Amino acid sequence: MFENPPRSWTDEWRQTFVLAAPLVGANLLQMAVFAVDVVFVARLGSSALAASSLAVSLFGLLIWSLTGLVGAASPLIAAELGRRAHAVREVRRTVRMAAWVGVIASFAAMAVCLAIGPILAMTGQSERIIVLAVPFMSVLMWATIPAVLGSLLRTAIATLGRPMVGTVITGLSVGVNALGNWVFVFGHFGMPALGLNGSALSSVVTSTATLGAYLLVIRFDRRLHRYHMLGRWWRVDWTRFVDVLRIGVPIAATIVAEAGLFNAAAFLMGRIGELPLAAHALAMQFAAIAFQVPFGVAQAATIRVGRAYGAGDRHGITLAGRVALVLGIGFMALSAGVLLFAPRTIIGLYIDPALPANAALVALAVRFMGVAAAFQLFDGAQTVGAALLRGLQDTRVPMALALFGYWVPGLGAAVWLGLYTPLAGLGVWIGLLIGLAVVAALMIRRWYRRETLGLVSRTDAKESASLPS
Repeated sequence: MFENPPRSWTDEWRQTFVLAAPLVGANLLQMAVFAVDVVFVARLGSSALAASSLAVSLFGLLIWSLTGLVGAASPLIAAELGRRAHAVREVRRTVRMAAWVGVIASFAAMAVCLAIGPILAMTGQSERIIVLAVPFMSVLMWATIPAVLGSLLRTAIATLGRPMVGTVITGLSVGVNALGNWVFVFGHFGMPALGLNGSALSSVVTSTATLGAYLLVIRFDRRLHRYHMLGRWWRVDWTRFVDVLRIGVPIAATIVAEAGLFNAAAFLMGRIGELPLAAHALAMQFAAIAFQVPFGVAQAATIRVGRAYGAGDRHGITLAGRVALVLGIGFMALSAGVLLFAPRTIIGLYIDPALPANAALVALAVRFMGVAAAFQLFDGAQTVGAALLRGLQDTRVPMALALFGYWVPGLGAAVWLGLYTPLAGLGVWIGLLIGLAVVAALMIRRWYRRETLGLVSRTDAKESASLPS
């Protein structure tokens, strides 16, 4: 399942790549799952698309943050495996308590979903959009628990050395969601045409089916079944429960801080004008897709560093960090080159840049992409840097660094440059660049000071083998 700890750059490079590649594939396929909804809902009209977009934006933020919360299982499991190769009871307890945390937090998220009407009203949305979004969300919110538990199991399976399982299951979920939308939105196989709410129902079915697929794999895969991750789910382990919260809550808060900056940027663009908002959406599409690669590398980095941390292997920690940073930032350097030298080609994937009616939109999007090329590098650095620290189970200070970097220099610069200078929309993108650059610098600095800060010390590690399983 896992090879011996690497002692050379080449060994670490190979093991990180083998782990990261399926994770990147699963991340890209997850974006395809969301894209399927857009394809079907767009046929229902602009009002339905706007309502679903707003609801999915809120729902996506909640799910993403809860994914980070239960994602605390990854460094905990990795450290246990690094400490002891056959940490069956420790893995089972970690997955069980992360599931408890995830389910409890999911109910809180569902309560937020029920408040979408007042939330949209406070942001000034039209009554027509609110009327459509409220029943849509009342169905979609039931996908919360299966989505969070599915994410937890995907993380656990990848940490146990089977990342390709998540890629295959996510690929299958694209087909399930497409079929579900076709059946429920337009009415096929004897089902009534549910319209917009049918797309929400499809998401619930897809999330549930995905969770079911993970449960089946865990039950019947011999190497995974030995951990009995589904056993004794009713037994509580408060020490591990607190460990999950201790590591997971700061991860979730960091995600909210970053997402909040980018969501605020969209609202700022909307205040500046419709054209800058459209250009912003175009430029952000490629950035979001490219981000999935360093994000997958970051997920692998947490696992690689976590195993070395659990084993008390300082050399392994250093190797894992160096390789992950080179992979993550190196890819983003390539994507930055694409943004700099072929922006019109990217734009051509969405609209016809040769049409005179699109000239102003294309020109503005190209300007934004010039700034995006620079922030790609910092985006890769910050996500990998934060992941390396998570592998050391260091999340509280990185959370504070992220909150400061994104919301003080980042959002502050975006508001000032975007609303109070002639830079307008370009100023908002410069603010994004500043926020990412500050967070990246702070994360990388903390990573390289890990020895001085005592982050790699194993003296405070909790021996859990003697705890009840």
